[in-house]
Amino acid sequence: MPIPVHALAHRPLTTEAVAEFVALPAVPHIPDDEDALDAELDRRGWSPQHELVCDSFLTGYGHVLCTDALSPFGQPDARQFLVFGELYPVDPEEDGLDNERWLYGLMDAWQRLPGWTGRRPSTDQDCEAVLAQAERAVTEHLGTAPERIVKSSDTLANGPALTHRIWRTPTHALILGPAPDNGPYGYLTHLQLSCTPLTCGPELPSPDDAAGLTKWIGTHVDW
Repeated sequence: MPIPVHALAHRPLTTEAVAEFVALPAVPHIPDDEDALDAELDRRGWSPQHELVCDSFLTGYGHVLCTDALSPFGQPDARQFLVFGELYPVDPEEDGLDNERWLYGLMDAWQRLPGWTGRRPSTDQDCEAVLAQAERAVTEHLGTAPERIVKSSDTLANGPALTHRIWRTPTHALILGPAPDNGPYGYLTHLQLSCTPLTCGPELPSPDDAAGLTKWIGTHVDW
């Protein structure tokens, strides 16, 4: 039986959005200067975004980009995350407590982003459909299928066990799947594409090493 989800909001990931995101580490570096950063954001049609994820950006394609650098441009050593979905997972231990009202309000804020849609209640199958569509966009851009496909562990993010898909470029790991939201609230779950340096963990564990894969994914997708 599909695991219930209180709410799901998302904006489909496109090949164009993937191409822009994957190229960011190699674009010209933008100095750590507010005016220079603002000029590049304007040129790309991006804007700062602080309500949903601290110190993030709303891209021109309508997704939320988080980075551990001051600027996402020309930072090959930075971790970067492109959020195209947000879910409010069911937690039986939390149901009936006071979380519901304010968490639904946060989900409303995600759903109000331009081009985003929502569904409540939702299911794990709805979340998997969003991830499958995103996989098609990444595969179309990279020209190759994922190197690994694995169900997520509950140690990686709140909610149902969803699918992680892994690609590697010569320099970066691309991981598609659920991840901690790292927002101002810490309970919702992102559906995201991460682009992180392979130096975080260059060797990919074998397919039958579930614990090793979980650790490898966590090393790349969490802050």
